[in-house]
Amino acid sequence: MRVISGKAKGRKLKRVPGDSTRPIMDRVKENLFNILGDVSGERWLDLFAGTGQVGIEALSRGAAEVVFVDKVRPAIQTIQANLQATGLAAGAEVVQMDAFAYLRRGEIRPFHLIYVAPPQYLGLWEEVMAVLDVRPSTWLTPRGIVVVQIDPKEYRELPLQNLTPYQSRRYGNTRLCFYKKG
Repeated sequence: MRVISGKAKGRKLKRVPGDSTRPIMDRVKENLFNILGDVSGERWLDLFAGTGQVGIEALSRGAAEVVFVDKVRPAIQTIQANLQATGLAAGAEVVQMDAFAYLRRGEIRPFHLIYVAPPQYLGLWEEVMAVLDVRPSTWLTPRGIVVVQIDPKEYRELPLQNLTPYQSRRYGNTRLCFYKKG
């Protein structure tokens, strides 16, 4: 695992001890950022952040701020270590909290991108999407998007009212699903 591009290009990232997280493969991460394009000045939310590598990549490429949320202490420690190692801690907020507890908080400034990469096969991505679908303008800027990282076997169309799928890409055992408002 490494930072692919930007200010921290080439810096190695630590893994969360144990097997509780599934880090995104570098080629998937590279394709994700090729699809997204310029992220300069954006505000991101990295839910179920794990190692923090997607949010760290965004910071390295010029995102203004990334909020990393994970409830597991070893993940939080790994994110903090990776931010220090890359010199990108200034643009980061690291929150140790359950993702759903975070989503229940009030007074949230909208994000340009929400990245959702929950533990596999628990249906958590569907629950997150249901929460975000209720009031997407609370969570997303006018042109904001949600990107979900899941195993392709987990995917199904969701009965969403306010968020629309507009793209889906499969990379081996990883599927990226893109949603926008409207």
